[in-house]
Formats: sequence, C-alpha cells, structure tokens
Amino acid sequence: METLSTEIPAEVVDKPEEIEDIAGNTKDAEEPAVENGKEEPEKAGEEYAYLERNEFTSEIFKIEVKNLGYFGIGEFKKLLRSTLKFDMTKIKAPTRKEFAFVCFRSQEDQQRALETLNGYKWKGKVLKAQAAKASADPLQKKRAAEDQESERKPKKQRTAVEATCPLSHIPYEQQLKQKSEEMSALLAKYTQELRRINPRAKPHLDKFKFEEVLPSPTVNGYRNKNEFTVGKNSAGEVIVGFRLGCYSDGSVEVAEVQDLPHLPEQAKWAARSFQELVRKSKFQPFNPDGNVGHFRQLMVRCSSATGELMLVAGVYSSNLSEDEQLQLKQELKTFYEEAEKDDSYKCTSLYYQDVKHREAGQMINPVEHISGTTHITDTIQGLQFRISPLAFFQINTEGANVLYQKAIDLVAPTQDTTMLDICCGTGTITLAFAKHCKKVMGVEIVPDAIKDAEFNAEANGIKNCKFFTGNADDFIKSMVREALYDQEVGKPVDLIAVVDPPRAGLHHRSIAAIRSADAVNRLVYVSCNPHSAKRNFIELARPESKQYKGEPFYPKSAVAVDMFPHTTHTELVILFEREPKTKAHEKTQPGEEAAETKSEAAAEAVGEENTASAT
Repeated sequence: METLSTEIPAEVVDKPEEIEDIAGNTKDAEEPAVENGKEEPEKAGEEYAYLERNEFTSEIFKIEVKNLGYFGIGEFKKLLRSTLKFDMTKIKAPTRKEFAFVCFRSQEDQQRALETLNGYKWKGKVLKAQAAKASADPLQKKRAAEDQESERKPKKQRTAVEATCPLSHIPYEQQLKQKSEEMSALLAKYTQELRRINPRAKPHLDKFKFEEVLPSPTVNGYRNKNEFTVGKNSAGEVIVGFRLGCYSDGSVEVAEVQDLPHLPEQAKWAARSFQELVRKSKFQPFNPDGNVGHFRQLMVRCSSATGELMLVAGVYSSNLSEDEQLQLKQELKTFYEEAEKDDSYKCTSLYYQDVKHREAGQMINPVEHISGTTHITDTIQGLQFRISPLAFFQINTEGANVLYQKAIDLVAPTQDTTMLDICCGTGTITLAFAKHCKKVMGVEIVPDAIKDAEFNAEANGIKNCKFFTGNADDFIKSMVREALYDQEVGKPVDLIAVVDPPRAGLHHRSIAAIRSADAVNRLVYVSCNPHSAKRNFIELARPESKQYKGEPFYPKSAVAVDMFPHTTHTELVILFEREPKTKAHEKTQPGEEAAETKSEAAAEAVGEENTASAT
C-alpha cells in the first residue's frame, strides 16, 4: 500500500507541529504551557502568523493535561471521546511522557474540558489541566533559528533523485541483495521477540523460512500513480515536481522529475504540461508559507495496459470566488483539449480537486469530473480493473502480478476453499483468488471502493464473490458464519483470510476479530511496510489472552517482492497457520505453564506499548 505522495498535508493549516491527531499520526515533541491561555509577546512574530489567518485552527483552543502516568493513546482517546463526550480535534501525546495536549473546536469546549479534567481521577491518578499556548509554525520556527546562527554554513539540499530514488545509483542485483538482507534481519528480530513472548512458537519458528526478495518485472517507469507538488525551486522558478523535504523541517522547495528512473514517460509529460499551464495562468502556485496561491498539486494515474492517463488538478480554493473557480476549471479543460492536438500523450480523464482545509468529519478532498472518461482501466492477473480517482490500486502493476501469484502459491487454495479478503479495496486480490477458490468475500470501509469491486467482478464475469461495506472487525464474524453455512456436509472447512492493510497495519481490534474466528486457520499477510507491520505479526502469534482470544497464528513461510525498485521499500508476504486448540494443548510440556504466564504478561505489556505508539 505504498504511495509516494508529496501533497502538503491539510494538517499544516490546522496544526503546524502535530504529534498525535485523531487519525493516529504521531511525532514526538514537547511544548510549554502558559497559565490562563495567555500567549507570550513573541507570538505576534512570523512563527505565529498562521493564527491570524482567516482559517480555523484548533491550536487556539488547546489545553495541557498532566499527571497521566503511563497511558495508551487509545484508552486516553476513549476517555475523552466516549466517557467524557468531548468534541476534540486532535491529541498530542509525546512518547513516554506523563502529559498530553488536547485541542478543541471552540472556547466553550476548551473551558468545559478544563473544568472537567482538572481534578478528575483516572487510573489512580488525579489529573491536572490548564490552557496551553499554540504551536509555532515549524517552517517559520526553523527559519528563525537559522537566522540567529551567525556563521551558519549553507546546507546542501538533496536532489530529487536522492529524495525519491536513493538506491538508483546501485545496480539492481545489488538492490535486491540489500533488501533481502534487510528483510532477513527484520524477520530474525521478529522471531527472536516472538520466542521470548510465546514459548510454544519455538517449534514453528525453527521451521520458518524466508525465501528471498523477488525482482520486479519492470525496474524503470513502473509507478502508475504519482502526486506532484506545485511550487518553486531554489531559483524561484515555478515547478511541478516532488518536494525535497517536509514542511515541518522548514523546506518548501520543489524539484523537477524528468530524471527520475521510476516514473513512466506519461507521468513526466503530465508534470511538464501542468507546469506549462501554471506558468501561463493568471492563477498562482500555492505557497504553504502563508497559505497563498491556488495551484497546489497534480495527481497522475496512468495505465500501461490501455495507455489511458488521468489527471487530478488539486487547487486551494479558500482565496478564490465561485466565478474564479469556474474560470480555473475552464482553463484546465481548454488547455488539455488544445494539448491533444500537438503532443504525443493525451489526457483521457480530467478532474478538479478542492484541496483546501478539510471540515470536521471530512475524510477526503472532493473531486469534480471536468472532461474525458470518469475512470481508467488496468490489468492484473489477466483481469481488468476500473480505477476511479481516489481508489487504491497497486503502484507497480507488473509487480502486482508477481505479488498476487506468490500469495496464491503460499496458501495453495482449492475448489473447496473460501477466502476472506480483509481491507479488499477495489477487489484486486479478492478477484485474483476467485478462480482458485469455491467462494471469495471482501470487506472494505470505503463505499466507492466496494462499488468499483462489484463493477470489476461483473466486468470480469466472476460470480463466486461477495463484498461488504464497513469496518473489517464488524464483518469478519458474519463472513465466517456465511462461509460455514455454505459448507457442504461432511467436507472439511477450508477457510483462509488475506489482509493487505495500509502502511500502518491493522488495528488491534481487527487482529482480535481474526484470532477469535476459530474457523480461520490460515492467513496471508501482505505488508508494504514490514517495520510497522511487525506489531501485527506479534499480535497474531502471542499467547491467548483476554484481549486476543483464539489460538495463535504462527509464521510458516515468507517471501518479499520488490514492488518499489530504486527505493528502500519492499513488499513482504507472510503465511501464518495455527493448530487446532487440542493439538496445541497436547504439546504443552511440564513446567511450561508458568513460563507462559510470564511471557503472556510480557506480551500484554508489549502490546499496550505498541498500541500507544501505533494506534
């Protein structure tokens, strides 16, 4: 699920130095608090200029909660949201600290929280609450620090190649060797930790095998989706390309992408053409330093199977009137209609996306179709898939063919197998498994993705599939019941699960739901970020507990696929299996019970700590 995105995140507008927001994004930091919410005089400077903009920021209504002791961010959110019914926008919880910052939407909400939390007893602690000052704008903060350095040496800025393709200078065979060594080290660390947490895992881990990192069939020009930023280079020229650093590090410089080996020529043409449009337009490129300008980003999706090219122009509309927005949309349409006459590439699908600050409860920035088709089509495993602007689709199409085939080979389904696809997206893995299984079922929280999945199933003539819209942990048990209901009398149950979650991995509730589904005895975990997913690997294999009921899933074999040549990222596939409960209990050795009690307690502590940092 790796996506190379250079979009300036919406949280820059609302929270320039974020630590823990409601979505679960974390970063360590520590801020001072002030009595009665009175800001210091320096706030009038550039570091706090964002507070004066005509935009909402919850930094104005922030409090600090002290004396929390050791706590998990999940349980603290539950206290605030479920128990106390607070309407907060974000939580800042520095790692291993006994305090947290909470931001609200209004002064009334802030005051109610101060009155409620000051003196509130929670987990044996008496909490203290006071108003806190807003965070400084990280870009302006860094600039101010640099200005104070009397003899600062100019810092050498990374190039676009160094920022996005750090391994491109290494021969591809060496890249694969380096990634194989990294995956081997990661899995060795995981298995070592699991041996400590669950002694029963030892015989399984002794047999666990990691094959290798398989090469991508396409090494150059493989990315079918890219998100380019509109900005300026060091010379002040308008550029459509990739950011060389992040806003919080004080960097807004953008570099061209024409020399990047992992981008297809279609994507490079899209960046060049959009750059030409922006330079000619009366509308300005967006500048995060002050939130001024209009053209903010360009998302490009292309299909190697059909040659189709989708462009989604991201525009910051907060400082545009409705009439100006209509003018800009018409300018986009006219430009690309004219470009068809002269250029070798053609925009087949054009969208406008409003990427201003999101409103409360808004999960995505809305898109509006301008011209051309509404979708593009690509092919994986011989199946055609309709791709909408915001749908997830594997970045490397040819690599996905290898990835999905290895997942199928690892679990070896038969015509008696029912497969459950957790986080199914547009149904690519679900439908790839369909011809190998009796029945496949998928669940996804995004309604539009399920619509695409159902369309893709019908377009490919696949009948043995069913899709559900909602939280995975709410539907796992019902999908299992349906699979068991369909099972023929006298035939053994062969029920497998496949998970391909986002980079952060599965929520612990989903892991608990999978473990409690006793009929599922094999699971394939596909991870685009194995370092983050290690938490899930431990949760699957730890001893049974109050939180994780059901026998553990033990790793049996693993293989990696290089879905992202020239970068440091790798896709890892692990097959997990578990034994029936009776067999596992029969293998318990004398004296092992006490050891397991200690290891289970250790596992609980590790789980709570990981949940606090990764929820």
